Amino acid sequence: MPVVLAAALMNAAMVAASAVSAILIADDLGPALAGLPNTAGVLGTAAGAVAVGRWTTRLGRAQALRTGYGVGVAGAALTVVAAVGAPIALLFVGMSLLGVGNAASLLSRYAAADVVPLARRARAMSTVVWASTIGAAGGPFLMAPSQSFASGFGLPAVAGPFLLALAAVFAALVASTYIRRVQSTDVPLRRPATGGGSVLLAAGVMIVGHLAMVSLMTAVPVHTHQHSEGLGLLGLMLSVHTLGMFALSPLTGWGIDRFGSRTVMLAGLMLLLLSAALMTQTGAAFTPALFVLGYAWNLCYLGGSAHLASPELESRVESSIWAVAAVSTATSPWLFTLGGFPLLSAVAAALAVPLLLLTLRSKGATKELVR
Repeated sequence: MPVVLAAALMNAAMVAASAVSAILIADDLGPALAGLPNTAGVLGTAAGAVAVGRWTTRLGRAQALRTGYGVGVAGAALTVVAAVGAPIALLFVGMSLLGVGNAASLLSRYAAADVVPLARRARAMSTVVWASTIGAAGGPFLMAPSQSFASGFGLPAVAGPFLLALAAVFAALVASTYIRRVQSTDVPLRRPATGGGSVLLAAGVMIVGHLAMVSLMTAVPVHTHQHSEGLGLLGLMLSVHTLGMFALSPLTGWGIDRFGSRTVMLAGLMLLLLSAALMTQTGAAFTPALFVLGYAWNLCYLGGSAHLASPELESRVESSIWAVAAVSTATSPWLFTLGGFPLLSAVAAALAVPLLLLTLRSKGATKELVR
């Protein structure tokens, strides 16, 4: 399905550009500032989520997604220009525009949910997320070959992954042009609304799960670079993490439909605490911890998504997630230089534990997606 293919390609583009932009800035401006390009990408995703929500209301779901991917193509092109020697400021602009394409990819899960019966909507959303595994996990393995490709054309090796991102997001735009021919995502179906407290709790779980994941993962490229590890190992780590984020999504969708989103969110918060603890041990447990962290995010993200009620609410929560995460991407390298992964893990636990207790006390479990 074009929705699935476009989302997978956009994920590949974002993973490649985010990892290499951190390394580029670490070399040019220092490790403490390595999170700034990803901060620009996160802010672009936050703004893009609002924009895609408005475009959905005005133009329909399909055209909104196409517009978002088109903006992403422009952003990817600017990152390539910055990597080959243009002013480094263009990297930040490019990453922010790539974020708009990322927002379209993230919100495309609701396009799948719009056209299936109520009882199957959790599984429909999870299918889109699961299919993104191919792009998100496979993209990092192409980073090292893309360096050789760029060097073969006389370009800086670091430009290779950005060229890879440009090709992937352009392909996502092409795929999105077929969305209307396959399914109608232009007239969202209506679903009964949930209580405000349930929605706020779900939004909180989504925000904290994403913030903690971004904070920990932003430090991973800097960590590997400081230990003189190549892009091959970094690509493996990112692939393991993104497999955790996406590969088990069908299980998450089944769990939401079978046990309710509250149970799934609880599981996500508990796995988040476990992964944060494991990442303080930078030995053999480190890479498996990245998988656990990815799946914790998946449970929090899809479990919380079950409560959202309209395109406007979907985009508002998505924007809030990424706006808060922007703070995380900016501060994560700084906190990492102060206390390494033990400090970052402690911050993640301090955010997750209160929500875990609130979710345990809540009585708003549901086995249905509602809108």
